[in-house]
Amino acid sequence: MGKNISILGSTGSIGVNALLVSKHLSDEINVQYLSAYKNGKKLIEQALTFRPKAVAVVDLETAKRVQEALKNESIEVLAGREGLLEIAGKTDVDLVLNGLVGTSGMEPTIKAAQAGVDIALSNKESLVMAGELITRLCKKYGATIFPVDSEHSAIWQCLVGEEMTDVRRLILTGSGGPFRTRDKETFSTINPKEALNHPNWEMGSKITIDSATMMNKGLEVIEAYWLFHTHVDQIDIVIHPQSIIHSMVEMRDGSVKAQLGVPDMKVPIQYALTYPRHIEASWERLDLTQCGDLTFQPPDFEKFPCMKLAFDALEKGGTAPAILNILNEYAVYKFLDNEIRFTDIPKIIEKGMADHAWKKEASLEDLLTLEQWGKTYVSHFK
Repeated sequence: MGKNISILGSTGSIGVNALLVSKHLSDEINVQYLSAYKNGKKLIEQALTFRPKAVAVVDLETAKRVQEALKNESIEVLAGREGLLEIAGKTDVDLVLNGLVGTSGMEPTIKAAQAGVDIALSNKESLVMAGELITRLCKKYGATIFPVDSEHSAIWQCLVGEEMTDVRRLILTGSGGPFRTRDKETFSTINPKEALNHPNWEMGSKITIDSATMMNKGLEVIEAYWLFHTHVDQIDIVIHPQSIIHSMVEMRDGSVKAQLGVPDMKVPIQYALTYPRHIEASWERLDLTQCGDLTFQPPDFEKFPCMKLAFDALEKGGTAPAILNILNEYAVYKFLDNEIRFTDIPKIIEKGMADHAWKKEASLEDLLTLEQWGKTYVSHFK
């Protein structure tokens, strides 16, 4: 029979890799639903290849073209944000893979949790924005979150068979991004083309900029907090430029467990889809004899202030992580449009965190309202 899955964001980087994994595991995985924002051409190709029950297209004009292309294919086409949420909440699947980018992925994660369906989560913003709410819903409806981020997948694998009470700390590794060795005094001249040139990973534009500012590592700290239910003081960052060790877990007896592999997102995606099994795959293998030196260094919070802002937000709690995420997202888009400098991103976030009306607890409606506030706040930044 195999496992029935939905893939949200199937035309993006994570979604495309998830479909490659699904094709490789065609006897194990059945793709039932797909969603895209506006890449109709790629979605049509995917639908004709994998024959899902339905697809959702958020952009309404694109949805019309997809409906026309698939009208004789017995594949339902749902339109708009409502169509995406309908697919996210389907109960006739075993797993929803959320590969959506940014804040837009939060509500679909909530819908999947409410449906009691397990979630393979790549969209870290879901837990950064609504970690407490999603954790509560998963417990109430019996859903489980399987991490897809390479760092969190690594920690997850290192924790198999371990008691959390025996864990001293979680160690998230990061490459340091494209500007690890660049002089901080030149950061104000960084342009989007330079920032999109990641040394190790091929990713979407938003997460690639987050890697350049190191905000991605800060968001991963918050995500780890909710995934593994540990204290903020037990989460550390280590810079590891080669991206071979994806993260580590230090035990109380001094033992350190690490998960290694080539920097290829298909590996953690496959584990999330096939957990608890490690099924044979044809992806590139890690050859330790060809790795060369593996090096490590402490993070530079002064050079990359976004990491410190993320730790501050997690310490404060409440709506602080949510507004951090919202401000960062819209600041990144503004930078990609050449409207602000690279160095303006942390400035916007720090000021907006101080200016927003902090709440200790937030409902979904509160978070959606906060998103609109943050979007407007960033748009007014000069």
